Amino acid sequence: MSTASATVEPRVRRPRRRRATGAQVLKYAALLFAALVVLLPVYVLLVASFKTGAEAEPSRAWALPDVWSLDAWRQAWNGEQYGLLPFLENSFKLVIPATLISTFLGSLNGFVLSRWRFPGADLVFLFLLFGMFIPYQAVMIPLTQIFIDVDFPEGIPRLVFAHIVYGIPITTLIFRSYYATIPEDLIEAARMDRAGMLRTYWSVVLPVSAPAFVVTAIWQFTSIWNDFLFAVFIVDDPEQWPVTVALNNTTGSFVTPYNVQMAAALIASLPTLVVYILLGRYFMRGLMAGALKG
Repeated sequence: MSTASATVEPRVRRPRRRRATGAQVLKYAALLFAALVVLLPVYVLLVASFKTGAEAEPSRAWALPDVWSLDAWRQAWNGEQYGLLPFLENSFKLVIPATLISTFLGSLNGFVLSRWRFPGADLVFLFLLFGMFIPYQAVMIPLTQIFIDVDFPEGIPRLVFAHIVYGIPITTLIFRSYYATIPEDLIEAARMDRAGMLRTYWSVVLPVSAPAFVVTAIWQFTSIWNDFLFAVFIVDDPEQWPVTVALNNTTGSFVTPYNVQMAAALIASLPTLVVYILLGRYFMRGLMAGALKG
């Protein structure tokens, strides 16, 4: 007697849709509100930069322009009175060498202080960190006097030197913390191969330092680009001013061109914005890789 065996299909459990709880709704509402608060100034900047001079008034800050115009952007970019183009070039002449040199010196310091211990290494590192907490105002007059005494080249070179010196503490901290996460076996293998300090740094440590270099480069580029106090105090020649000082001078004596000011502010902030857009994900990877740990 043959019996037909009935096959029972297993039930497929469908994933249940998780309902948003009240706490999640409040969280997303708070995040949305925070995003709006952050983006509202950007909206005012953009809208005002496309207005004509008559429309760009504080009383109409939130209104869209009746006539969309690029005149403010032209004046802010290369106008006779408010053009920022030469000052942007000055900022790049300042930021690129200062960022590269301070980052490289911080890498060397971080490697020595983390892997090649010597008597008093912790004290040296403590004094380097102390430099992070010295305000700009405390060194303005002594620094300027030193530049005058040693006959240091005026203008951009003085700014480059000042930012290199001020950038060494933070770059050293970042690299020292990052190099502390490198496995000790790599360093010991290099020592067994009779590699010296510089050889170990160049062949073993430097190839794996990209995350820390990205973090320090972005940090230095942003802080140096946005600096105003050093630039306005150290540089006497208006033709060598960086863009932050020139941006401050877009304010008119009798009439304030709000549309030109807004366009100039956006132009001055574009380089740092582009850097974060292009390298932002590498910045986060560098942080997660341990660049700021330890």
